Amino acid sequence: MRYFIECSYNGKNYHGWQIQNNAITVQEKFEKALTVLLKEKISVIGAGRTDTGVHAKFFTAHFDIESEIPETEKLIFKLNRFLPSDIAVSNIFRVKDDLHARFSAISRTYKYFINFKKNPFENETSYYINYNLDFDKMNQAAEKLFDYIDFTSFSKLHTDTKTNNCEILFAKWHYDNLKAVFEIKADRFLRNMVRAIVGTLLEVGKNKISIKEFCEIIESKSRSDAGFSVPAHALFLTDIKYPNDINLYKHIDS
Repeated sequence: MRYFIECSYNGKNYHGWQIQNNAITVQEKFEKALTVLLKEKISVIGAGRTDTGVHAKFFTAHFDIESEIPETEKLIFKLNRFLPSDIAVSNIFRVKDDLHARFSAISRTYKYFINFKKNPFENETSYYINYNLDFDKMNQAAEKLFDYIDFTSFSKLHTDTKTNNCEILFAKWHYDNLKAVFEIKADRFLRNMVRAIVGTLLEVGKNKISIKEFCEIIESKSRSDAGFSVPAHALFLTDIKYPNDINLYKHIDS
């Protein structure tokens, strides 16, 4: 029997979602907790693998178990007590056995947060910068992302992905005098992709590269041509969508 987990986590203390040797990850915490509480070896499959230090306001995962869980509310309560304070479970529910947390997802949304005023209460969840940006130009460049599918230029090198093709569904900066948020939605993302896109768009906003040069960077399919990767602590996974017949829309507010 397959169950889905809806959760959120602060990524500061973790090397991303996926289990790694000699590193603490969110997946490891879930598997250890569920194995103890359900009294059988549990493997948990996540909707994706967030990078080290990246947060998730909404994340999904699934696990299989031999027998039905009679009271999922009790399991949620116990799991939240067992897990560290920086991981929270909001829902657990049974799904069809062929529903996969990663491969059944049709889109993911990330948001990157920037502060233009130093704020001691947000310095761990936003990127503080003290220079001006041309957001109109940055949004014009962001619109060019829809014209491409191969984003090798924004991918971490030497990954195990079979393709670097992604379909960008939404990409836009929202901003005012104090803050800015870059929101991007796609069917899938490459490792480090959002942070590299944001870093390159900042170069556009500082007028260091033109929109034409931004397109040329994508077309070059070379990571060395793109801009720097912005810090991970300001990046949040905020939404994951599944086909409409699946009841997965009880999302945490972002």
